[in-house]
Amino acid sequence: MTHAAHRASFFRQSGWLMIANIGCGVLMFAVHLLNRRLPPGEYGSFGVFLAVVMLLPTMPLQMVLAQQTAKALATGREAQLAGVIRLVWIGTSVIWLIGAIAVLVFQGAIVARWKLGSPVGLWITMVILLLSLWLPMFWGILQGQQNFLWLGWTMLSSGIGRIVVATFAVFVLRAYAAGMMGGVLIGIAAAVGLGAWQTRALWLHRAQPFDWRDLLRQVIPLAFGFLGFQILFTADTILVGRFFPKPMVDCYVGAGTLSRALMWLVLPLAAVMFPRIVHSAARSEKTNLMGLVLMGTGVLAVLSAAGLSLVGPWIIQIIFPAFVVTASRILPWYVFAMVPLALANVILNDLLARPASKLLPSCCVLGLAVAYLFALTQFHDSLVTVLKTMGMFNLILLTACAAFRWLSPAAGPVPAARPGIPT
Repeated sequence: MTHAAHRASFFRQSGWLMIANIGCGVLMFAVHLLNRRLPPGEYGSFGVFLAVVMLLPTMPLQMVLAQQTAKALATGREAQLAGVIRLVWIGTSVIWLIGAIAVLVFQGAIVARWKLGSPVGLWITMVILLLSLWLPMFWGILQGQQNFLWLGWTMLSSGIGRIVVATFAVFVLRAYAAGMMGGVLIGIAAAVGLGAWQTRALWLHRAQPFDWRDLLRQVIPLAFGFLGFQILFTADTILVGRFFPKPMVDCYVGAGTLSRALMWLVLPLAAVMFPRIVHSAARSEKTNLMGLVLMGTGVLAVLSAAGLSLVGPWIIQIIFPAFVVTASRILPWYVFAMVPLALANVILNDLLARPASKLLPSCCVLGLAVAYLFALTQFHDSLVTVLKTMGMFNLILLTACAAFRWLSPAAGPVPAARPGIPT
């Protein structure tokens, strides 16, 4: 395939994934419109439930499976990939079971600490957590296959199921936060079913043994790096729910929902880039795709942040009328804190897609995330302070990723493969 054809294919795939991502985001955002029908505090509870799901290490799981799938398809090791997929599937299920037992034991304390009306929403969230551990596995396989058509449709199915069921639960059943989480459950179940069906050829493949040590050398940097990124992306909502009263949490969740729309717009570019770089690295092919993606992400992120800062207060007045004053005040801080995070995501994807990437950059990202969690527990006198802390750590992340990418000696060209040994 020529360079021009590669570029056209990239824009076609990223364009479709962007449409699917935005469509899914709009459908998921539409669920938040139901806040007008909720009693005070219920919307904050819904936001906390969602934040728990968002804090799962789904991104590391997806990127590990995306890397392993892209690499296996490039080197003809589908049988070993089947073994990896089954191991991840069993492992995540066992981890969830242990967590479910712990939640059962401490159910009363959790309900009291999170100020929940009943444990129903908590247990719906637990089932969602199980499916949320499975979904990134199938998304990662689809991403590694570069099957972005069905990756996009699984995203849309999740959004459609969520809004339809949540609307019925709130208007007809008066289930409120628990009912809205029921919509999340049905949506994610639809996405898991569709993803499992579309990837069945790989996970039903006859498995063969694989090199454990080599697998760990590949996946540990990915897991640490993307776990750190996910913490920086999601942890603020949970900690705000802990330190602020419910009306302020409602305002924060509303502003955060609008601000994360920026990430819905730009994340598909890095998602399409990642398996392409893995594939090129496995075949020792040079690629300059990252520069193009970084430039596109920067332009889209800055323009979107500026636009949302201008029209955001008007949107909040229509959608979140009860939160308009506080949410409008914190929205510019929130949306511009997302810009360096979006840029850092592109560089981090490029770093971890290459065989030259080492454990040190990933450990630094994870260490930064841990420092961020600690900082949020110390600096939370106001919502603006929380967002200033978020923005500062996102800038540090961007600077660190750029330094590892361009200043590290390991950031040079992809090395040539040794005969018979996949890189």
